Amino acid sequence: MSSHTLATMHPGDIATIIHINAEEALHKRLIALGFRNGKQIELIRKASFSGPIQVRVGTTDIMLRRSEAAKISVENL
Repeated sequence: MSSHTLATMHPGDIATIIHINAEEALHKRLIALGFRNGKQIELIRKASFSGPIQVRVGTTDIMLRRSEAAKISVENL
C-alpha cells in the first residue's frame, strides 16, 4: 500500500483517507462533508487545466479544489 494525497489519484482509483492536514476551517468543512480518517474515497474525474476534482465519499459526490485535495492524505487499497 502506498501513501499519497487525493490530488495525485487518477480517475477510478479507490483509497482510504489516512489524514487531513488542513487549517481548522477547511478541516471542519471536510469533516462535515464526510471526509474522515478510515473512510473509503473514490476519484470520479478531474477537470482539465488544474480544475476541480470530483470524488465520491460513501454515496455522496463532492467537488473539491485541487489545493484542498492536496491536503488529504490517502492510502491506496
